[in-house]
Amino acid sequence: MIEMKVAGIALDAITRSPIVLLKDGSDRRALPIYIGQDQAKAIIGALEQQKPPRPLTHDLIVNIMDAWEMQLERIIIHSLQDNTFYAILSVKIGENKKEIDCRPSDAIAIALRTGSPIWVMEEVIADASIPVDRDADEEERRAFKEFLSTLRPEDLIQRGGINPEES
Repeated sequence: MIEMKVAGIALDAITRSPIVLLKDGSDRRALPIYIGQDQAKAIIGALEQQKPPRPLTHDLIVNIMDAWEMQLERIIIHSLQDNTFYAILSVKIGENKKEIDCRPSDAIAIALRTGSPIWVMEEVIADASIPVDRDADEEERRAFKEFLSTLRPEDLIQRGGINPEES
């Protein structure tokens, strides 16, 4: 799993649909997730730390969690099936832990309100992320190719802690 942060909300240029954009800690990968207008407003409100005059749905959920002494440990965006992302809320109640199925947009809105981390499974990032820093990716590929070009079989045996004479 990779921890990600909300980079912001964008609009798809063609459909005008809102997209929440998550970025990894190195700003090398971004994960765009299409969301609804209401979820976009909820996420923007949390990012801007707006306090509505009356609790909205995500605020209500956080208030219920607080009243029942529930802690949101993290959210996990765990799969992508048929262009639909799936997430869970990982909640702790005393010593008990529960995983609650949730739309990623709602999970993100709640995580932002509680200061909880956002985690994404590596398979989801591999399937749906977009590169942000192509130059850094290319430099990493070049360095790896250079490393491989100088690697000898003896290096692998020495690095692996295997002494062929002891085998």
